[in-house]
Amino acid sequence: MATLAVNTYTPSPDAKRRLRHTLSTCWHTAALGALAPLGDGWYFVLDYVLAFLRVAVLLAMWRAVLAGREGAGGMSTQDVLTYTLAVAVFGHQLAARTRLEILLWNGTIVSRLLRPVNLVAQIGAEMAGSWLLGFCAFSVPLLLTAPLLGVNPLPASAAAGALFVLSLTFGIAVAVALDFIVASMMARYGWNTWDVDRMRSALVALLSGAVIPLALLPWRLGEVLVWLPFAAMAWAPLRIYTGAQDSAETLRLLGAQAAWAVALSLVARRLWAVNRQKVVVYGG
Repeated sequence: MATLAVNTYTPSPDAKRRLRHTLSTCWHTAALGALAPLGDGWYFVLDYVLAFLRVAVLLAMWRAVLAGREGAGGMSTQDVLTYTLAVAVFGHQLAARTRLEILLWNGTIVSRLLRPVNLVAQIGAEMAGSWLLGFCAFSVPLLLTAPLLGVNPLPASAAAGALFVLSLTFGIAVAVALDFIVASMMARYGWNTWDVDRMRSALVALLSGAVIPLALLPWRLGEVLVWLPFAAMAWAPLRIYTGAQDSAETLRLLGAQAAWAVALSLVARRLWAVNRQKVVVYGG
């Protein structure tokens, strides 16, 4: 009787060692990123206090604006309040920034490229680590005190919460890809990092839905903006968190996010490969 041989893949010792080295490096990089805000002393506590007051003011503003307009844009007042709270709680993730343009501007990108670890893994770990302190010191307390502000901080359902995590991951991937695309253009054309930062921040704030839910924009602008990559960063995950109208809308939001994440990642990979050698423009 013939015996069917099944080939199984067994990672080589070198592959395992490289994987352990990469994970260890990313872990230590994330730890450094988490401790970075402490380098300026305890002034970050004041930032969190002011951020909390800002959330309270925004919630009061939305209550006043939506008074008598229940269900505007397909969102109830409570949906908008939860949306606003979630923007503050997950603010760093919804507006993810690698600060790659700063590394280009000051020339430290060179040392990053010389490290025996993938650049995306390096800056991704540093970015994730930088979120830790803010999430523990601001986001968690804000979630716990949300009922005192008259806001339900929970997602629309358990399924919405799970899909929100997936959607947020897609949004972060889109943001990282955009960072690499912008950094590639900086290396190619010598753009000023401060102008780039202001332009990107303004576009994200205006078009992503992080400030005003796209459904509440006048002249049905939200129906157009929802198809742009910026909406994949904030509007899509927040819309899922607060409860999309139906499963079809949820699938459409996730599908658009996945498509933008793949497309922009391919564009970013190509542009970075072509232009990264031009960082000498910045003295690197």
